[in-house]
Amino acid sequence: MILSTETIYNTFKNIQQDVFIKTIRDLTLIRVSDKHYMVIAVDSDGGIGPQEGDVVQIPAYVSGRFAIRVPLLEILSSGATPVCAFDMLTMPMNEIGQDILRGVKDELKAAGLGDDFPVSGSTEDNVPTNMTGIGTTIVGMIHEDELRPGSSKEGDLIISVGKPKSGPDDKITLDDMEIISQESMHLLTKTEGVHDILPVGSHGIAYEVEQIATTAGLSVEYRNKLELNIEKSAGPSTCVLASCSERNFEELKSNCPTPVFIIGKLIKE
Repeated sequence: MILSTETIYNTFKNIQQDVFIKTIRDLTLIRVSDKHYMVIAVDSDGGIGPQEGDVVQIPAYVSGRFAIRVPLLEILSSGATPVCAFDMLTMPMNEIGQDILRGVKDELKAAGLGDDFPVSGSTEDNVPTNMTGIGTTIVGMIHEDELRPGSSKEGDLIISVGKPKSGPDDKITLDDMEIISQESMHLLTKTEGVHDILPVGSHGIAYEVEQIATTAGLSVEYRNKLELNIEKSAGPSTCVLASCSERNFEELKSNCPTPVFIIGKLIKE
């Protein structure tokens, strides 16, 4: 029996309602029990690597590090615990593919995930390519009470940990102390008084600030003189935003190895 498109569509809709799938910002959440969710974050990179057709020329290892850090930071920011990672490469698993995979695994280790953390993926072994393409996915698990999105409070400061940088205008390196490190990210997630956390991507700080405010039902009162360009792309999440109580801000700033900047304050609409 051949099922009609309408039947397949309606069946999927019923499954969706039973399983309960929703999106929060760039995250997909799938309920797996009464109050537990699988959280999925994805990203893609093209034309960034060591191949002839790449617009931004960087080592394959560095491409792997920065490719996986975007979904990794998104999962960590949500409050979820990473459980597995995937990388999809538009090239064979030759020297370049191996270097990318090594970078992926090292970035996961830098975030405190061990050597045995599950990593899988796929490669293109049939069609020759001269440009680097990487797709990445991180899957995490979380209890609904631990979800950070929407947890900001009135009076919280909106801060940026790190500066927005993006190629090809900026040279982005792993040892750049002005971009957020996994060490700083860990500190951010463990500091008392830090509520919502959100990595900044190509939309820039201003866009993501509004995301934090909207999900909490609040508005933003920006500082008069900002030290950062809040419209600039942050590329591979070179900075992360957070809502933080004023009481805990100085402690966080003094302990954080990455520069911290105040963007504004959350107020009632």
